[in-house]
This record gives sequence, structure tokens and C-alpha cells, in this order.
Amino acid sequence: MSSILIVDDNQKVIDMLRRTLLYEGYEVLVAMDGQQALSQAQTHRPDVIVLDWLMPGLDGLEVARRVSRADHIPIIMLTAKDALEDRVMGLDSGADDYLIKPFEPEELLARIRALLRRSQPDEEDRMLTYDDLSLNPVTRQVRRGEQIILLSPKEYDLLLYFMRYPRRVHTRERILEVVWGYPFTGDSNVLEVHIGHLRSKLETGDKSRLIQTIRGVGYALRLEE
Repeated sequence: MSSILIVDDNQKVIDMLRRTLLYEGYEVLVAMDGQQALSQAQTHRPDVIVLDWLMPGLDGLEVARRVSRADHIPIIMLTAKDALEDRVMGLDSGADDYLIKPFEPEELLARIRALLRRSQPDEEDRMLTYDDLSLNPVTRQVRRGEQIILLSPKEYDLLLYFMRYPRRVHTRERILEVVWGYPFTGDSNVLEVHIGHLRSKLETGDKSRLIQTIRGVGYALRLEE
């Protein structure tokens, strides 16, 4: 599951893009200024950054320059500037693509998919492993050591999400949004039930726990400390 960092100082734009990308199955990160964007890029290493040019303080051009030098994360620059010299400036700053506002969400999604194909041509089919746990996205087969683990479709989706981002702490709200496709509701225990089922299947035969509860935050796929 690919992650997209949205960088824009307009909350309405962020909300619109966030809904669109979550619906398409992406993990979504958000920053509302240039400094937040650099911090998010360094901490989470998103697969694509959707970056607004005109922001107060550190603008999109400077963010693109710094990310391009340090992290080489693909960038789509968003701006109302449509002059040829502006497009050249945006691309020369380190952006990989340039989209003029206003734009249709379908066009942005197509450009994101194109960048992901270029940067991660085999990412969706790549075998995922963590410790003695393995997951094959092509066959949907899960193994712990030599043992095949049979999972329900939603258990598989949940484990796939964890294995795409091992060691990262995921909030309960984020998991529900990405895996189930709906926002957090405080009285729902659907996530806890599936975590329990998944653990019981992965921990047979005295196997160690891999899905850790991070108290007060959420869950993470990582070895017990």
C-alpha cells in the first residue's frame, strides 16, 4: 500500500485530496507548511508527495529542492501558476510532475499512478517478509516459518497493511480508514476483534508476538522489546 504526503495550507484542499486518496486505497499523510512537509518526508518516507507551491514561510519550491537533494521522493507540484517559465522553475526545483489548479481528481490520481509505476514498478507484487513471517501478494499466501497461515479476507488486508510498513506505529483511526474504508468511531471494536483473531493465528506453536499494542496510540508490526 503506497503512502502519499499532501502538502497544502488550504484545509479544504487537504480534506478533498485526503478523501480521494483514502478512497483509492492509499495511506495519506498531511502537512500544512513546508517545515511540516520536510519532517513528514524524513520520518515517514512517503512514496509520492503532492506539494503546493504557494505556501507561507518555506514554499513548495524550497521543499522540493531539499527533498530532491536528500530523499529523492517523487513530487507532483500543484499551483495556479501556468506560465511556461513557472513550469520550468517548478520542474527544475526537483518536482517530477506539475499540475495546474484547478484540476480534476482523476488526473491527479493518474499522475500519481504513473510516478509509482516509475519508482516502484514491482512494489505491489513484491514478497513481503518480517522476521519469520512472509506474505506473497500474488498468491495471497501467508507463512510463519514453514507453517501456512489461513486468513480471512479482512485479516489478510490488515496483515498486508502492517507488512507494507513494518515497525511503524499506526493509529487505530488510520487503520480503520485505510483497511476498512471508514472513519474512526469510538464505540466500534471491529479492529480489536480482528487484531485478536490475527494474533491467535500468527502465534500458534508458541510463536512470539509480532503485532504489538502501543498503549494509547495504536498498533505496530515489530518484535517484542
